[in-house]
Amino acid sequence: MLRNLVLVAFLTVASASAAPIYYVANLTGPAESPPNASPGTGFALVSIDTVTHLMTVNANFSGLLGTTTASHIHSPTAVPGTGTAGVATTTPTFAGFPLGVTAGTYSATLDMTLASSYNPAFVTANGGTTAGAEAALALGLANGSAYFNIHSSVFPGGEIRGFLLVAPEPGTFAVLGMSLLGLGVLRRFRSHSPR
Repeated sequence: MLRNLVLVAFLTVASASAAPIYYVANLTGPAESPPNASPGTGFALVSIDTVTHLMTVNANFSGLLGTTTASHIHSPTAVPGTGTAGVATTTPTFAGFPLGVTAGTYSATLDMTLASSYNPAFVTANGGTTAGAEAALALGLANGSAYFNIHSSVFPGGEIRGFLLVAPEPGTFAVLGMSLLGLGVLRRFRSHSPR
């Protein structure tokens, strides 16, 4: 958990640009639809820059039962935080996403003005333009009806997923991460101090 917070704080400071909006998701098997008992876990950080129209995707995962076959963002579900939806982003998977593994990390930036950043069916369903697709994905993210999904050989429909939720502003992550790091150092110092 601390590692994820520090990673988020670092990525937030490193990727500060014009007007980013941050979304985070904890990825688990029980969060799938239908839920599964995978011991796999993961974390996703997605940022959307509303000025440059760039979406940055960062993810890490481990402990999957199957090997990865695809990963992408699905949107929108009929009810925020539950259900399933079609693939909104690239198909069959994010370009460069590690496939054939049970653990890994991923980082990429997509230009949301390009058709190649989307599932063609998602563009068609949203007015046939990338502007329509971008607006629909932004709405799905904003209202909690978009999720990050990692599919595997054991769970073709998805082994771990998590709904992407708006994250606190970057300064909050940095302060929280540094505070938790400081508390960890203090606790360690106290436990090793002579009494």
